[in-house]
Amino acid sequence: MKLILIMVFGTIIGGEGSKSNDYNYDDQGRPITPSQEELNTLPSNGGDLWNRLVFEGSPYLLQHAANPVDWYPWGEEAFQRAKELDKPVFLSIGYTTCHWCHVMEHESFENEEVAVLMNETFVCIKVDREERPDIDNVYMEITQMMNNRGGWPMTVIMTPDKQPFFSGTYFPKYSRGRRIGMMELIPQVKDAWQNSRDSLKTDAANLTARLQRNQINRTSEGEISSNVLDKAFRSFQSRYDEKLGGFGRAPKFPKAHDYSFLIKYYKRTGSQQALDMAEFSLKSMRKGGMYDQVGFGFHRYSTDANWLVPHFEKMLYDQAILVQAYLEAYQATGKQYYADVVNEILEYVLRDMTSPEGGFYSAEDADSEGEEGKFYVWNITELETILGKEDTDLFREAFNLKPGGNWNEGYRHKTNIPHLKKDYTTISRQNNIEIETLTVRLEEIRNKLFTIREDRVHPQKDDKILTDWNGLMIAAMARAGAVLNNEEYANSAMKAMDFILQNLQNKDGSLLKRYRKGNAGLTGVLDDYAFTIWALIELYHLSYDEKYIEIAMELSEYQIDQFWDFDNHGFFFTATSGEQLLVRSKEVYDGAIPSGNSVSAYNFIRLARMTSRPDFEDTAFQIFNAF
Repeated sequence: MKLILIMVFGTIIGGEGSKSNDYNYDDQGRPITPSQEELNTLPSNGGDLWNRLVFEGSPYLLQHAANPVDWYPWGEEAFQRAKELDKPVFLSIGYTTCHWCHVMEHESFENEEVAVLMNETFVCIKVDREERPDIDNVYMEITQMMNNRGGWPMTVIMTPDKQPFFSGTYFPKYSRGRRIGMMELIPQVKDAWQNSRDSLKTDAANLTARLQRNQINRTSEGEISSNVLDKAFRSFQSRYDEKLGGFGRAPKFPKAHDYSFLIKYYKRTGSQQALDMAEFSLKSMRKGGMYDQVGFGFHRYSTDANWLVPHFEKMLYDQAILVQAYLEAYQATGKQYYADVVNEILEYVLRDMTSPEGGFYSAEDADSEGEEGKFYVWNITELETILGKEDTDLFREAFNLKPGGNWNEGYRHKTNIPHLKKDYTTISRQNNIEIETLTVRLEEIRNKLFTIREDRVHPQKDDKILTDWNGLMIAAMARAGAVLNNEEYANSAMKAMDFILQNLQNKDGSLLKRYRKGNAGLTGVLDDYAFTIWALIELYHLSYDEKYIEIAMELSEYQIDQFWDFDNHGFFFTATSGEQLLVRSKEVYDGAIPSGNSVSAYNFIRLARMTSRPDFEDTAFQIFNAF
């Protein structure tokens, strides 16, 4: 029978090869770790066996090292094993701070019943999407093609030749309504693989061919015209939420580069509406629960249209791109409010997301003590114990807290997400308090709550240092140092770049992807080059030290050599020397982060003007025209 593709629920938020020669095996063929010392930081699985992920460096993969699922890291060993055993491959892609990844792990991957079925039916592979965005990009496109949506955890079932025939996102253990569960899905796949394999292989081949056609059609001929800016603005107008700010309906992502565009469009055309849209949205996000009102920094996105209930994880890249947008607003308007937001975000980054060596950590989890958001929410009774009644009443009034809770999951435990609906001027007038007095009191309350909160169980920190995300943060930190004349930001940006160049650049000039606990590895992709070059340009504007431009030029030449499409123009996501996947993709869409192609266009046109390189300007316009 033909496997029915079922569209399942998923949260849209949105490896190194194995070291098999290092394993000792038990009589069932599962690896026994060679050293107890290596396992001290890993969760126990209730026994003495761990799967192959125990030898990986990714925090996400290490989270799954104690699963009863016999996980492999991505690598030829896994696919060769699938061919030998004549089994399909179960590919699971996620990342450390992903809430629904935790849910699926707890429900299924930690469950012996599910693990037995998975191990009998599949060769199972785990991938950290932040370490291998090239793999994630390819199979995310497949997932979106098949389901009209995507997200993480991403689940793809494929042939041993890496051609997918089934995909989805989160699957519970047992079916719920229209959502098929793992206990029902796996037997269906096993039956189809045994009895309808020709049909599955045909589907897989057709999907792969369609994926390859999509890549061919991604670039176009012709020349871009300046009216594309007006078209983009009209598109934003049509999707703008006049009442709440931002674009579209829930969930709402910050997508700070959208607001940077609107502010630059205002500067270019004088459109007050463009500036108003950006300002109102930036203020609404800062006032909402999506912003950590106690410890600063933005959560990943708002699950509702009101910016109230966040998905509580915090990502380095969001902080970086939002700093750029608030700096744009500060420069366009001269309003200190926007500079203050920049200072708050960077206080959080320097305090909580900066390694002693200078690089920036990747993310903080949404969950703590097994509960999403627990670290960030407050109970009124708890507040009265900490602050006393008078200050609690003021904090409640200012930040809209209720005795019964103020958010959907908080009603059970009567917890609240602090958020603002009014500015301090309005609050001071309504409470008959001088604005200066109110500001001082609320800051004292915030500091007291922050100190108390530090004693709570913190969400897990993903402490890997990614080259591309560090490039984004260095660019933001350097620009903030220049615009706000802040020496701490300047020094932090320069120290972080020194770290990247010393630890994540090979002798041949190529960049590596990831550093953690003294180990660097994985081949860099386009974003690693584009974002690092952006950071180097901003460091030059900060310091006027020519070494930054020289390194930027060298990396740009390497990027052209390894990533440029000499036939149809634009940059491929992977290097010529990188691993060959089903397709060699090109990314142009500016999603949660701007694409490597858009940032490259920005870089090459700036470098062209700064260094009198008309060939670089040609490259920038060839990118524009290609897409």
